Amino acid sequence: MKLKLLLLSVITTLSAAAREPLKYELPAPLKGRTEIVLTRMGYTTSYNPTTRNPNWVAWHLTKAHTYGKNQRSGETFTEDNKVPTPRATDWDYYNSRFDRGHMCPAGDNKWDATAMRESFMFTNICPQNHGLNKYEWNDLEILCRDWACEYGAIDIVCGPLYDRQKPARYIGKNRVRVPDAFFKVVLCRQGKPKAIGFIYQNEGRKQKMSEAVRSVDEIELLTGFDFFPALEDATERKVEAEARLSDW
Repeated sequence: MKLKLLLLSVITTLSAAAREPLKYELPAPLKGRTEIVLTRMGYTTSYNPTTRNPNWVAWHLTKAHTYGKNQRSGETFTEDNKVPTPRATDWDYYNSRFDRGHMCPAGDNKWDATAMRESFMFTNICPQNHGLNKYEWNDLEILCRDWACEYGAIDIVCGPLYDRQKPARYIGKNRVRVPDAFFKVVLCRQGKPKAIGFIYQNEGRKQKMSEAVRSVDEIELLTGFDFFPALEDATERKVEAEARLSDW
């Protein structure tokens, strides 16, 4: 009787696991690097307590997530008490000349009040040049929402890049590290799968989107992250090697 109950429990567990959808947007766990992975309603963030920034932020963006009644007006940026101190606070950005740049944008979280509120946590934020935040990065966020509407859903990962050849920059008493650039990789699994990446320098100068395009493979080499590991291996190799904006 006990054996039958045990087998039934194992079968039930396996069946539940089989029903749970794969999170294609999540990169593979980091090896040899510090990360605190936090799952929020609208995104997952891998937080780095050394830089006080996310390593990456990943989310599955559907057409339904691109609109809603929950607006960003009235929301305030908040420190995240799920991570240890010292951690980023609003005061670190005061007089820093850097914007509090969303990784998973508020515009992708209008569908739910909690998702919108959580998008303003500093574990989803990096110091970002105002010009980049207002123009190129915002343009890319809007384009991703357009793609989600066109294809039904896409998977996105983005985060900061640091140039080892440049001296590290920090803001605030909590020493939040200033990224030298930002990456974003996008996967579409609808129809014939495809992926594309982008890198923008954390600067206010004009940066053409066509010149920011990179393959996912290129960004993996720069970051050391393994993106979209849930894909079938042959599909992953193919889509991550190509990057053509015209395909989108």
